[in-house]
Amino acid sequence: MDTAKTFKPDTILLWQKTADHPEAQRIVNLFPSADVKIIEHQRIPPSPNLSTNQMFHKGKKTLMIGQTSSFVGHFDGRLGATVRCCPYHKLVPVSNGCPYHCTYCYLAFVYRSYQPFIKLNINYETMFKQLRKVSDNTNGHANFNMGEMLDSLALDHITNLTTKLVPFVPQIPNAYLMLLTKSNNIGNLLTVKPNNHIVLSWSLNSQYIIDEYESGTAGLAERIEAAGTCQQYGYRIRYRIDPGILCPDWQNQYMDLIRKVVTVTAPENITLGMLRLLPGHFRFAVEIYGDKAEKLFSHTFTSGASDGKLRYEPAKRLEFYNFLIDTIRSFNKNVSISLCRETPHIWQSLKNRCEPHKCNCITW
Repeated sequence: MDTAKTFKPDTILLWQKTADHPEAQRIVNLFPSADVKIIEHQRIPPSPNLSTNQMFHKGKKTLMIGQTSSFVGHFDGRLGATVRCCPYHKLVPVSNGCPYHCTYCYLAFVYRSYQPFIKLNINYETMFKQLRKVSDNTNGHANFNMGEMLDSLALDHITNLTTKLVPFVPQIPNAYLMLLTKSNNIGNLLTVKPNNHIVLSWSLNSQYIIDEYESGTAGLAERIEAAGTCQQYGYRIRYRIDPGILCPDWQNQYMDLIRKVVTVTAPENITLGMLRLLPGHFRFAVEIYGDKAEKLFSHTFTSGASDGKLRYEPAKRLEFYNFLIDTIRSFNKNVSISLCRETPHIWQSLKNRCEPHKCNCITW
């Protein structure tokens, strides 16, 4: 069940410069039971009286309404000297967190030095101007990924962002927007006209992994049904099976996932990735989730990649990727398959099976 649809903050932090903004007032009025606090600063230092665990869970129920001067950030594709991805632009209208509780979530680790809260940046005119400016200064496709630093749809019923962005983006000839999600919160998407400049992508995992490590997110069947509905409505759809996790009976788990995906929908791309994390991320996750995180990271991980992240041993990754690719190809001979943030050795080993320039976060 997608719990984001019933998200209700205990506390709303309302930045004083947005207190009278109509959009701020609209959002505040959605939650009459919330404790609304007017704040002078948008960055709040961690409370010394709360543990990391306490701050984290409190932050999941705290909503900040504010602004940002930078909606768009550029990712050059470099993750150290050797790990590469395709360059794209990050679009971040919602920051600092989301209502889900994914054990492996790297965003929780990234934002750990902030007082946790979910922040809605409501100065949308600035966002539109920045989208135009970046696109005007980009040769070829300007790819904007709204799923790198947030879940694109989890809180869309609160922000209504897709009703603004889906009609706006095609007004810029070379702009394309990627929406990546674990949600089935597609109501707003079905109220606007789809177009070729919007790509919807669902992050998928086996139902076992969803139950164990993606608490609060939509179930596998719910995600696939949402994708199918959006595809029938006219949207481009893709899937990202990432992070792949070596759970008990993983072959049958992922075979079932792929069978359901390719028999119900026709994605234009499937991108594959496996669990990867910084050593500090592991320690953070254990502090938050305890035994669940210990269980998740009970495998042998190797270091040495230029991005500093720990990964399953190369042989295990190749076994996983080859199995998934074989399974996908048994159902669909034509869908493009790519890898997410893998090392040169893995790319070289799979160079005849994957397409490096057709991955989840860029358009073609």
